Order: sequence, then structure tokens, then C-alpha cells
Amino acid sequence: QVQLVESGGGLVQAGGSLRLTCKFSGFREEYRAIGWFREAPGKKREGVACINNFDGRIYYVDSVKGRFTIARDSAKGMLWLEMNNLKPEDTAVYYCTTAAHPLSSYGSRWHELWQGDYWGHGTQVTVSS
Repeated sequence: QVQLVESGGGLVQAGGSLRLTCKFSGFREEYRAIGWFREAPGKKREGVACINNFDGRIYYVDSVKGRFTIARDSAKGMLWLEMNNLKPEDTAVYYCTTAAHPLSSYGSRWHELWQGDYWGHGTQVTVSS
């Protein structure tokens, strides 16, 4: 049974940092893509950062490049998202997700078009100005 459980969200001031954690199990992560999406009020869910294990590439949406870092420990079934210099526009529910198909075929629009097969329940991140 696939499980993805997020934690680490909270309220932080602009410029602050948070570290999200996803505990995953029930699948072989090295044969899938795995990463983080977010959904802000009134906006479509978008990709934030993903690891495409099919070719080893890491993808970031432009708005978080240089501020967010994704990392994983496959042996422990853990995925993290280190978020620095947070901005109010980063406020959203953040989801951990995984899929058996790669991101690479979606090119620069991966954050809009790629969708996971399995999703966690999400963790709320709120950044105050």
C-alpha cells in the first residue's frame, strides 16, 4: 500500500525558513519520479520541486530556484523540501507526490502538466508579510 505522509508546515514570517518532510512507503522510489506540489487558494496546483529518477535530474519551478532544495533518502523512505527566504506568495498547501511516468517529456511545463499517481494529504505553509 502506497503511503505519503507530509509534515513540517507552519506559520513563518517572510524571509524565514521551513523544512518539509515526506515519509513514503509501499513502492520502489528509484523507479519513479517523486516530489512536491503546492496549491494556493484560488490557484491551480503546481509543481514545486521533483526528482526524476528515470534520468536523475532535479526539477524546480522558476519561482523557487535558488531558495528551495529537494533531497531524499531512499533507504529511509524520506523526502525533504528545504525552503529558505520564504515569501508570502509561497503560502499554500504542499503535497508530496509520486508517479510511474517521467517528468522529462513535459519540458519546461512539467510543473503544470506532470501529475502524480499518488498524493499525500498535504501540509499547510503560511508566510506572513
